[in-house]
Amino acid sequence: MFDPDDLEAIREGKREWEEETLSSTLDRFGERKEEFTTDTGGQDVKRLYTPDDVPDLDYEDDVGFPGEEPYTRGVYPTMHRGRLWTMRQYAGMGTAAETNERFQYLIDQGSSGLSMAFDLPTQMGYDSDAKMAAGEVGKSGVAIDSLEDFERVFDDIPLDEVSTSMTINAPAAVLLAMYIAVGDRQGVDREELRGTIQNDIMKEYIARNLYIYPPEPSMRLITDIFAFCAEEVPSFNTISISGYHIREAGSTAAQEIAFTLGDGIEYVQAAVDAGLDVDEFAPQLSFFFNAHNNILEEVAKFRAARRMWAKIMEEQFGAENPKSKQLKFHTQTAGSTLTAQQIENNVVRVGYQALAAVLGGTQSLHTNGKDEALSLPTEQSVRTALRTQQILAHESGAADTIDPLAGSYYVESLTDGIEEEAFEILEEVDRRGGMLDAVKSQWVQRQIQDTAFERQREIEEGERIIVGVNEYEVEEEAHVDLEDVSEEEEQAQIDRVQALREDRDSEAAEDALAGLRDACRGDANVMPHIVDAVKAYATVGEISDVMREEFGEYKPGQ
Repeated sequence: MFDPDDLEAIREGKREWEEETLSSTLDRFGERKEEFTTDTGGQDVKRLYTPDDVPDLDYEDDVGFPGEEPYTRGVYPTMHRGRLWTMRQYAGMGTAAETNERFQYLIDQGSSGLSMAFDLPTQMGYDSDAKMAAGEVGKSGVAIDSLEDFERVFDDIPLDEVSTSMTINAPAAVLLAMYIAVGDRQGVDREELRGTIQNDIMKEYIARNLYIYPPEPSMRLITDIFAFCAEEVPSFNTISISGYHIREAGSTAAQEIAFTLGDGIEYVQAAVDAGLDVDEFAPQLSFFFNAHNNILEEVAKFRAARRMWAKIMEEQFGAENPKSKQLKFHTQTAGSTLTAQQIENNVVRVGYQALAAVLGGTQSLHTNGKDEALSLPTEQSVRTALRTQQILAHESGAADTIDPLAGSYYVESLTDGIEEEAFEILEEVDRRGGMLDAVKSQWVQRQIQDTAFERQREIEEGERIIVGVNEYEVEEEAHVDLEDVSEEEEQAQIDRVQALREDRDSEAAEDALAGLRDACRGDANVMPHIVDAVKAYATVGEISDVMREEFGEYKPGQ
């Protein structure tokens, strides 16, 4: 909190600077633009920031110290000075064997965490030989049909030594069960399993559309996972509440954290309503944010999100465990900013975005490959993306002090502004009955679509420069060094799942599926039954179909 007399002196000094120093330069040269705004136009950017822009800033209440409330400066006392962020690289290479090969390569190259991408059929709960899977098997990630595939993915990868993040939502319970089953077969204590399942169905309804079941049974699956993992797999993050895809769909930075935290509120409330103690499951919640190009706006966004979650968990849910109030998050650089034109420029974009994530205090980070606007990344582009993180960690100095931009008048003002705007959005969400109702009515989706439309208009009219796309263009040859999945590989995956069904103990699989069906019809936690089913080599499609039949499928607007 600044002294009023000091603030008045600063205001007077600024007026004098504007009249005596600035005005002649403005008259002679002007400025590059009439108006400057943050990247998504959420806030005006002033010419100069002084203490007068944060006159009510209270250090202890608003900024504080790392590892202490309000967690603006980070959730751990030493942050990256004590331990660097987990360096993850997203990988899912068509077949399980290819994914294992890529995982082994990444571990050899110094990756400290694995991040698993699944193909569209797996994400939608279909086996590779389903009609709906035709032409998509292994195309956007690895095809997983059964525990046999999962065993192949993690062959010679000890699960007690790695942390694995899985980008899976509607069938998250099934893939988590497979991970647990592989750990059991490796002899790894379930308490030692570490990683994250995305498991964020609200985000699918909002931005990505890879949902299966209606909201109510989907929320039941999520709270069953919360309860099961609190007892059985306490070191595994049971959900990664994702703003990443909300931002990819076109939201502003403030909308990204508002809608993400709104989803978090919905999940916490559902778990509390199901009888769970907030301080038992909340420490296992994690978040997933996007890192875009505007470095300072992104840093402010991350700082604001931490402060907001601490307030929400204490004031709205009465959380007492400090870990329940700590917003821990993974970051991925922005896929939507990558361009097919001049793809080498994407290396630079990713580097700046990664810097923003580290300066903002991320707990783990995935850096995109330069060619991801075109296909699955090649081995070489994945290595460059990983080296980007390693150079940032060991050569840049960005990780050597905690929250280095704290105290910047601009960054603190921006943090306050994003927090204020995000809370205003959450208040509107509350007036609309909460996130679930706001999503069902399509209000959230419309807010994002309006922002995305305006951004696209700016690009098309040249108001927003995208280097290599609408400015600084060059003639270039088509890029041909791309990863692809052949028809032969797709057929081989289909043959494998069909052979599995013939070779497994059919009676054991049927019994396990029947047990799951009974659990779905009653109030029992479904997770133990899903674990039994995957261990009996029931497939992703078979397990998902049982739940489709019992829970139904979600149709927007119905």
